[in-house]
Amino acid sequence: MSPFLSRLSVTAGALLLLLALGAPRALAAQGGEPIKDNSFLIEEAYNQERGVVQHIATHLRDARSSGWASSFTDEWPLGGVRHQLSATLLLLHAPEGEVGIGDAALNYRYQLRGAEHGPLFVAPRATLILPTGDAGKGFGAGGPGVQVNLPVSVEHGARLATHWNVGATYTPRARALAGGRAGTTSFALGQSVVWLAHPRLNALVETLWTRTELATGAGVTERSDALVVVPGLRGAFNFPSGLQIVPGLGAPIGLGPSRGEHALFLYLSVEHDF
Repeated sequence: MSPFLSRLSVTAGALLLLLALGAPRALAAQGGEPIKDNSFLIEEAYNQERGVVQHIATHLRDARSSGWASSFTDEWPLGGVRHQLSATLLLLHAPEGEVGIGDAALNYRYQLRGAEHGPLFVAPRATLILPTGDAGKGFGAGGPGVQVNLPVSVEHGARLATHWNVGATYTPRARALAGGRAGTTSFALGQSVVWLAHPRLNALVETLWTRTELATGAGVTERSDALVVVPGLRGAFNFPSGLQIVPGLGAPIGLGPSRGEHALFLYLSVEHDF
């Protein structure tokens, strides 16, 4: 596997685990109510409210290789804020010019705490990962998997919120590029701080650690760690119809095992009534 595809596998796993899958709502910031939107790589614990659907697109571009990974997620409330369904698709591009779809995901989230407002929100998620990516090109795991994540959000007064994640992914029969299959288990820990500079403008800093396990042969696996910090901005544009558009920009910076790596992260959310 090329160095880029190896990093891309880690990046795609992080996207699936902590951003695209079950990502929370962009609550319309009407009046003085602040944005409650997605962080970029950290999952916030706010489910979609009744009658509101959200469409989320992300784009992550590696600064050194120019390879990229994009995702598209649809989120739908299931009868109300307690239950939420979502689906995520990935599109991956290697610097050699190869483009392909990644593994898809179907997600369910339950608003365990915070359905009646905060300051504490808890929304555990369960995900089924479908092997739609080409494992022979490094674009997928080569077998179905399951994933769990526990996002916790805490509002510290009117202008500051923190978000905490712990998650894991298990693929019982991941496919190795060289042939053969092996069970893999990956983990992620994440934290973000969001400053509400204005009800429609937020500054945020995220920290994400992942330990990704890849199949390298029959019954053989290899682990790699990644650590990034992501400063960023997001803003909201609200329309009288109830439509809300939230663009965002982040700059992932590698630390520790990821030292020297840099990327550009673009985010766009569109939310409306249905």
